Amino acid sequence: MKIKYSIDDLDYVAQQLIDNSTFKTWLFNAPMGAGKTTLIKALAKNLGVKNIANSPTFSIVNEYLGKQGKIYHFDLYRLQNEEEAYDMGLDEYFYENAWCFVEWPKVASNILPENTHQITIEIIDEDTRELNFE
Repeated sequence: MKIKYSIDDLDYVAQQLIDNSTFKTWLFNAPMGAGKTTLIKALAKNLGVKNIANSPTFSIVNEYLGKQGKIYHFDLYRLQNEEEAYDMGLDEYFYENAWCFVEWPKVASNILPENTHQITIEIIDEDTRELNFE
């Protein structure tokens, strides 16, 4: 599924993605500043999270509680290698049947489960993004 959107469309886009989801682990691939964290905040909001914090860039993972249970938001940008991902117990999060939104997943590609959605965001212009949801 491809969707072109602006920030004003985020809640609608987030709900469309949730409604079309078959897996709870989503991998976000996009350049810095494309809106990965902003979209994940909209997804969490649509899943019933009331208080959404900032990006987990420094903590690496944020945990939220939504209407359907736990939601994990990972930002793996600061990890240097797969060993660091294992050391933080990344693989264990995927056994919980929780929603897992992973930014910068490439560093942990061998740890991630097989059944995932790939989300790619392309910057069209300052206000517009194009999302590919597989």
